[in-house]
Amino acid sequence: MATALIVGAGPGLGAALGRRCAALGFVPILAARDETRVKALAAPLGGAGERVDAADPSSVAALFARLEERGEIPEIVIYNAGLRLRGPSVTLDPEAVARAVAVTALGGFYVAREALQRWLERPLGPAGRRGALGFTGASASRKGYPGSTPFAMGKFALRGLAQALAREYHPQGIHVVHLVIDGGIATPSRREQVADPNALLDPDAIAETYLAALLQPPSAWSHEVEVRPYCEQF
Repeated sequence: MATALIVGAGPGLGAALGRRCAALGFVPILAARDETRVKALAAPLGGAGERVDAADPSSVAALFARLEERGEIPEIVIYNAGLRLRGPSVTLDPEAVARAVAVTALGGFYVAREALQRWLERPLGPAGRRGALGFTGASASRKGYPGSTPFAMGKFALRGLAQALAREYHPQGIHVVHLVIDGGIATPSRREQVADPNALLDPDAIAETYLAALLQPPSAWSHEVEVRPYCEQF
């Protein structure tokens, strides 16, 4: 059965992506640093949980090697990891900034590299594709905010990575999608703070759009899609 790998899977969007993949017939593989948590999230979906440190290329390589040994090279790979570091730029610890940028952006390159190496060895499938690669972006992919410099650095870099890979690998049957999430994602605590529930992005609604983009017919591929609540300003 076809599998889908979500790197950076937590109880919010990562879990919603797992649910959507399962609903579409993919076995979801959820990966994050907390192996216990991802195993618990994946179990009800009939999937698997795997430990990975996305900022460590050897950890990412080991993850893909384990999947390959089990015959589970994924059809879909989504890079959903990110690390926010807030505060005035002059007060931020340089090592912490480097870690935040590594998790948010460099990890996307490490994951993409492992997936691409394996997909390029495949013949084109009946739908004209070898694989689909998604990157979770944010408002910070396009505009920096005060007090959030490392996040903007990472998300700008991730968007550049997605654009470059799309131009390089779309002609080879590998679909690359960058999803810009422009607005707050709903959590139980956040819902209690807003009067209008539609003012926040529902994780399952994001996941539905994300997978629809990744599974587009190859005659009409998008390389970037935006989602935002109706009240979010452009």
